[in-house]
This record gives sequence, structure tokens and C-alpha cells, in this order.
Amino acid sequence: MAQIAGTDRGAATVAKGADRVPGPPGARETRRLKKELGQESGLVHRRWWTPYLFLLPGLVLVVLFSLWPFINTVILSLTDAQILRGGGFVGLDNYVRALGDDTFWLALVNSVVYTVVVVPCLVFLPLALAVLVQKKIPGIGFFRSAFYTPVIASAVVVGLMWQWILRSDGLVNTVFEKLRLVSEPVPFLTDSTMLLVSAMIVTVWKGLGYYMVFYLAALGNVPTSLYEAAAIDGAGPVRRFFSITVPTVKPMMLLVGTLSAISALRVFTEIYILGGESGGPGGDSRTLPFLIRQVGLGFAGETGYAAAISILLFLLTLVFSVLGHRLSKGDES
Repeated sequence: MAQIAGTDRGAATVAKGADRVPGPPGARETRRLKKELGQESGLVHRRWWTPYLFLLPGLVLVVLFSLWPFINTVILSLTDAQILRGGGFVGLDNYVRALGDDTFWLALVNSVVYTVVVVPCLVFLPLALAVLVQKKIPGIGFFRSAFYTPVIASAVVVGLMWQWILRSDGLVNTVFEKLRLVSEPVPFLTDSTMLLVSAMIVTVWKGLGYYMVFYLAALGNVPTSLYEAAAIDGAGPVRRFFSITVPTVKPMMLLVGTLSAISALRVFTEIYILGGESGGPGGDSRTLPFLIRQVGLGFAGETGYAAAISILLFLLTLVFSVLGHRLSKGDES
């Protein structure tokens, strides 16, 4: 009987201890970690706004320096405001005036031509340059640095340097005359068409090193086994370039094309430095950013009309951006 009673007391003790066990070790560890990390359900509901606190400084900067200026420009484009006085609401009159202004159409054509010529150069020339400097040979770092130097140089300094090179008594014309290639100086800066071409050369020269870095990053992701297999199959350097390099870096080419198009549409410094405040002979080399500056500045500056031209330039830029995005999506598909 004593033995049976002892057995009953042991079973009761085990049962009572089992009641005090909070759960398996895995569940206890999970609850402990949640408590330490502050992830209990009530605490989560009280701190749902925490991520937005981290976003708030950036959102404030975007609203103050990007969103609000854009909204203000749209509002201003619907008025006849000037520099020294406020304006009244005129609706779409500024846009109608721009579409009927020959000066606007000339600047628009110059901007589009500028973009159409510059973008292919900035898509293919940096790629060829990146392929050349990609090889790991002694001294290649010097050439990479040399090609990138124009990127970090001031646009004003670059423009003044090229103005000295291209003027009538500049370096290029002096060399041409010494070699008897021309009988009179080439009007690089005094002819409207040549001035636009000269500005394009400056833009391409300054952008080569910048986009070369993009392509160097893309070429670093191309497996060397592809080139080795193509070489074994008898493909030469040109065939390997067009069959392996170009298809592999095509997404980067589309990105470079979009970025360079946006940059070309915003060109101002090159035209201003090479052509002066008038925008070349008779103002025939003006681009849209140059026209916006001319219309909007001065005591009689028409800020409302300049804002309308700015919105039209934005829409043109948006077209090129959407086109690049569609091409990128099509390539992915």
C-alpha cells in the first residue's frame, strides 16, 4: 500500500510540473526574441509610423526643391507675370504664343537636332573607348584617368578652352592654314551651323569619360568564357564585339541613350560660351534652355512666357524618357 501511495504522489508531482511548463523550447525562444525586439502586437500597432520618420527628411527636401517649384512653374505659365510685376491669369495664351513663335520653333529644331546627333555619339563612342581601356595592361590606369578628366573639369573652363581652340586665330585654324588645308579660317564660331556643330563636339568630348565608366561597369559583368568560346570557334575581335559585347551591354546602352538625350535637351553652357549672349550669329544657334533664359531674364523679362516654354521643354524631355523606357521594356521582353 505504501508503495502504491508513493507512486500516486510521484505521478501527481509530475502532472503538477507539467502544468507549469510554458511550452516547448522553440516557442519560449520565439516569445523571448519578440519581446527583446519590441515586436509584440501592441507595440507594433503603436509604432507603425516609425518608417515614415526616416522618410520624412527626404520627402521634405523633394517637396520643397522639386515638387513645389514644378507646380509653381505650371501655375506661372498660366499668367502674364513679369520680373518686376505680378501677372494675371491668361490661361493657355502663353502656350498658343509659343506655338506661333518662329523663334520658339527654331530653338526647338536646334534642340532636337542637337539631341539626335549627340546621343548616338555618346552611346557608341564611350563603348568603344571602354572596350579599349578594359584590358589590363601596364599604364592603362593613366589613360582611364586622362579620358575621365574632362568630366570633372568645369563646363565654363571647358567652353573657354574650346573657344580658344576654334576661334579664327585659334589652334585648329592655325594648323589648317600652316598645312595649307584651307585658304581662309573656318568659321567655327561665326556661322550658326558650324557653331552648333562645335557645341556638339564639346558636349561629346566632355561626356565620353562619364559614360565610359558606365560601360566599364557593364563589361565587368560579361563572362570571359563567352569570349573564350567564341575565339575557339574562330570569331575575330570585330565578330566578338558585335555578337557578344553589344548584346550583353544593350540595357546599359539604352540607359546611356536616355541619360544623354535628357542632358542634350538641357544644353546651355556650350552655346553660351561659344556663341555669346545672343546665341550665335543672329541668335540662330539658340536652344530651348537658351531661349528660356533670354525670355525670362532682364527688367522686362516675361517669366510667365518663359515658364510656358519650360513646360514644353519638360514635355519634350518626357517624350524621350518614355521612349527610352519603352525600348528598355521591349528589350527585356
